[in-house]
Amino acid sequence: MKRSIKVIATTSIVSAMAVGSILFSADRASAQVRGMEGSYLGGGVSAGVTNVDEDGSVLGGNIQGRLDARELPVSLRGAFLFNGDNSAIMPIVSYDVGVAPNTNLYVGGGYSFVLGRGESSLLGNQDAPVVTLGVETAVNPNVVLYGDAKLGIDAYKNSSGSAVSLQLGAAYRF
Repeated sequence: MKRSIKVIATTSIVSAMAVGSILFSADRASAQVRGMEGSYLGGGVSAGVTNVDEDGSVLGGNIQGRLDARELPVSLRGAFLFNGDNSAIMPIVSYDVGVAPNTNLYVGGGYSFVLGRGESSLLGNQDAPVVTLGVETAVNPNVVLYGDAKLGIDAYKNSSGSAVSLQLGAAYRF
């Protein structure tokens, strides 16, 4: 069962990245959708779908934020993933594409700093580069819903395995 979850998660991430690359390569000169603007801070649930150690908690929470770079399609993001065993903090820079009114698809990269050494977090048990792919939408002027997948590259000590974590949450937009 664990193997099939890993296959599903990996397939989902690869599919999402393929869709993202198609969207990014689309002709930008055509009528461009104005996506979501603004900054936010929120929280929600997280699930680590890989665990090399087989002893860490796979469910936990997240606190995530976005600082909008007003005239650029770039955002500075921060994520804090936590469970009962460990936590990780991630500064991330993302490229944002408006796909519908008040809705963005984003892809980004950063670094995961695991706070407790040796214990599994939702994104591995050691510091690692991170790639993220997600979507965010404003449901009213102050509330944003977001979801993303994070891939920690070489995120496990004594293993070349990568870690995948899925996040869902709601945020206050300012």
